Amino acid sequence: MLSSSFIFLNGVGVAREKALWNAGIDTWNDFLSTAKIRGISTAKKVEADAILLDADGRLLKGDAAHFASLLRVRDHWRCYEEFRDQAIYLDIETTGVSRRSSVTVVGMYDGRRMHTLVDGQNLTEDNLKAILSHAGILVTFNGASFDLPIIDSAFPDCLPPVPHLDLRHLLRRLGRVGGLKAIEREMGIERDFRLQCLTGQDAVYLWRLWRKQGAWNALKTLKEYNCEDCMNLKTIADIACNEMKCRLRGADSAFAKHR
Repeated sequence: MLSSSFIFLNGVGVAREKALWNAGIDTWNDFLSTAKIRGISTAKKVEADAILLDADGRLLKGDAAHFASLLRVRDHWRCYEEFRDQAIYLDIETTGVSRRSSVTVVGMYDGRRMHTLVDGQNLTEDNLKAILSHAGILVTFNGASFDLPIIDSAFPDCLPPVPHLDLRHLLRRLGRVGGLKAIEREMGIERDFRLQCLTGQDAVYLWRLWRKQGAWNALKTLKEYNCEDCMNLKTIADIACNEMKCRLRGADSAFAKHR
C-alpha cells in the first residue's frame, strides 16, 4: 500500500489520490514514468518526482523512520504491508490503569517469537532497546494514549522513531468500536478459555499477588494473558489493514485483490 500512496505529496489529498488511481497511476513508478499528469503543473510534477524517487530509495533501504515522519500518524497503517516482517506487536501491563502507573510487563511479539520482559527480572533499558531496535513498525491497541507514553516515561529513548499503527484508531475508522477483547470476539478470534474473562484490572490483581505473595501461578497467568494480547494484535492488524485498503480502493478492484 505504501508504494501506491501519494497522500504525502504537496497538494494531494484523499480525493486527488483517488483520481490518480482512477487514471491508472497506481504506484510511484507509474507516476514517475508518466510525463504529464492532469491537474499537476510541470513544476509540481518535478517536485513530486523528487519526493517519490527519494521515498523509493528509502523504502529499498528499509528506512522505516523516514515514512514515520513523511506520513501523518493517521496514515501510518499504509506502512504495514511493507514493514510487516519487521513489525513488533506490543502490549504492556502496569500497576494500575492510569498513565502514572508503573510498568510491570512489556510483551513484544515479532511474528515469530514472543518476548516477555518482567519488572524485577529482565525488564531493563538495554533489553527493551535491543528488541525494539529491530522494529520497522510498532503495532498496539490504544498504544498512543497508554502503552507508548508510559514506556517513554519509564525508559526514555528506547522507542524507535518508526511508524506506529494504533489499531484502536484504525478500527474506529472502520466502524469497529470497543475494547480489544470485544473486537476480538467480533472478528471471531478465540482466546485460551482460561484467559477469556480476564481484564486489565485482573492483570493488576495478578501482579499484586505475585509481588506480595510470591504466587508463581499468578505471574504465569499474567504473562500468558499479555502474550495473547500481543499475538492477537497481529491477526487484527492483518484484517484491519486489508479492510482499510479495500475501503480506499473498493473491495472489487484489482488493486485491493493483488496488493
